[in-house]
Amino acid sequence: MQKELIKEAESVEKAVELAAEELQVAADELIVEVLQEPQKKTFGLFGGTPAKIRVTVREKDAAAAAVAFLEDVLAKMGVPEVTVTAKEEDGHCTLSLEGEDLGFIIGRRGDTLDALQYLTSLVANRAGGAYQRISINIGNYREKREKTLSGLARKAAIQAAKGGKSTSLEPMNPYERRIIHTAVQKVEGATSYSVGSDPNRHVVIAPSDDNPVKNRSNRSQRQRGERRDGGRPNRGERRSDAMPERPVREVRKFVSRTNPVNIAEDYAPPERTQSETEKSATLYGRIDL
Repeated sequence: MQKELIKEAESVEKAVELAAEELQVAADELIVEVLQEPQKKTFGLFGGTPAKIRVTVREKDAAAAAVAFLEDVLAKMGVPEVTVTAKEEDGHCTLSLEGEDLGFIIGRRGDTLDALQYLTSLVANRAGGAYQRISINIGNYREKREKTLSGLARKAAIQAAKGGKSTSLEPMNPYERRIIHTAVQKVEGATSYSVGSDPNRHVVIAPSDDNPVKNRSNRSQRQRGERRDGGRPNRGERRSDAMPERPVREVRKFVSRTNPVNIAEDYAPPERTQSETEKSATLYGRIDL
């Protein structure tokens, strides 16, 4: 954005008005330097000079820029009756919002509030000067959310330290993930790390490398693997060794039961005879039975 401009007009006031309109700022945000006073024409026809000024946009500090931007956005969102209070401390500016029916500004899990905070931070730090971290709070929502996340992180960290199992939490923004990491660091035997990419980046709470439960679990798994490979036989081998050998059964000779009548050794069945019709019949195909 342009911060300095030289403007001419029939009067200083008119020149300031034109300069503010061109720079898209309020007139009270300009530093005005008069380069030339206006002079009227002689007899209204000869001579005369316009007013000439140099204007410079007054730089706002980050807090003032943040408050102005936030009030403008809230008014366009249909929330005009809201009080914005800025509190600066050690390079951190907290904007507190007070009013009625502000719950929709927070959004689901603070998504709307975080987006508004991000935009306000961008505008505030364009004003120049040292960088300031901007945060927006409504009705102590940040404190309540931080307390909830810290309790959740501590509970999951204790379970990981005692049980040796990892737990994946829901996706969170960087501010909330930082709260989780800080809480987990206070629990001995547990650690945390972030995986994935935004907006699905989340925290995993797991047992630390020096956790005795984790080491004991890994040691038992290695021992089971060694027994399976070269130590004790596996279940299939033990079952085959324990079963006794079965005796070989004698196969009995098959005896046909179609003709129960005793047949002599020199008996031969009579040949099949054909009728005259069968002899004179024409065979068109062959059927093997």
